[in-house]
Amino acid sequence: KIVFISGQTAWDVRKKIVGGDSLLEQARQALRNIQAAIEATAGTLKDIVSLRIYIVNYQPENAEAISIVLREFFSSTNPPATTWIGVSALAVPEFLIEIEATAMFD
Repeated sequence: KIVFISGQTAWDVRKKIVGGDSLLEQARQALRNIQAAIEATAGTLKDIVSLRIYIVNYQPENAEAISIVLREFFSSTNPPATTWIGVSALAVPEFLIEIEATAMFD
């Protein structure tokens, strides 16, 4: 079974942005949304094989925040393949990050 999770952002269930201007907090919320989406398909975060991370106005100093959050959600022994893509903007001006995921499981 292959599951494609479309871009998740820092919106909560009420479509309010979590994290304000903190890339770290917005990334956490986006990954919480990824986790909820994969669990809705009877999968887990361990089933995610790849991530595409879109970061507004990416700068090298953003790497630490993203790395921290990825370590919080994924095992360091078998993390998903991850691509980071710097973009000029996302669909909502307040979004700093959007994350897509692909999962595979039985």
